[in-house]
Amino acid sequence: MANDPEGYANPQLLATPSELANALASADTPLLLDLRPAEEYAAGHLPGAVHLDLFGISLIDTDPAPLRAFLWILEHLLASRGVDASRHVVVYDEKSGMRAARAFWALEYFGHEHTRLLDGGFGAWQAEGHPISTDPVVPTSTSWTGAATEDRLGTYRDVLDRLDKSDAVILDTRSDGEYRGTTVRAARGGCIPGAVHVEWTTNLRPDGSFKRADQLREMYTAAGVTPDKEVLTYCQGGYRAAHGYLALRLLGYPRVRNYVGSWKEWGDRLELPITLMPNA
Repeated sequence: MANDPEGYANPQLLATPSELANALASADTPLLLDLRPAEEYAAGHLPGAVHLDLFGISLIDTDPAPLRAFLWILEHLLASRGVDASRHVVVYDEKSGMRAARAFWALEYFGHEHTRLLDGGFGAWQAEGHPISTDPVVPTSTSWTGAATEDRLGTYRDVLDRLDKSDAVILDTRSDGEYRGTTVRAARGGCIPGAVHVEWTTNLRPDGSFKRADQLREMYTAAGVTPDKEVLTYCQGGYRAAHGYLALRLLGYPRVRNYVGSWKEWGDRLELPITLMPNA
């Protein structure tokens, strides 16, 4: 989009419903991946969309062996739904949500060069009156294998190495309760030392689409998340963290990693340091 009204540095990472409708009417139709739960897909989806629910495929140990197995599973599932290097892919869920963001991050990690997220998701598509289908779509698997972009993924060792580094910032995308340690979802509650907090839902407008670039930039800059730093995002299992990753990619931040083990791994590894925020 030459004239992006939202001001994003990388507007090509999002597709509006009208843009997607035009693409679906063209000769080179993108592969649509619906990341919602199966029952929502069955009740109605974008015509031609293939179902892929990655929720629950998480990693709680980013040591090399389990990390390799986790990444193989993700890559295999994407190929089983028809992903290949030459075809554009559009991912979506009910809004510009964390399920679709996780798939977006995975495709970028594996080096897929033509991945977009439907801004506003199924809700925006439906609100604009575009067609809905209840016909199941049988995917055509491919032999695709990605080319990993290692600097888009973070392990607990990456995070530990960057504690107190002036050129890095750790971004906590969880709820306020999780960040402060009053909501405990691992062996320990709290946050990674030095982490700044920007809950993932604050990336979105009330209608579920991404905020304008100036709004996002002001919010992240105020938290100390600036483009001159390497940013490592985390949540509980790498989904909300992927949403923060995408928001920063839209702004053109050059160094962003999704810590896929996130708090479930960090909080369970008792040797790793944690912080309990005041009034927790």
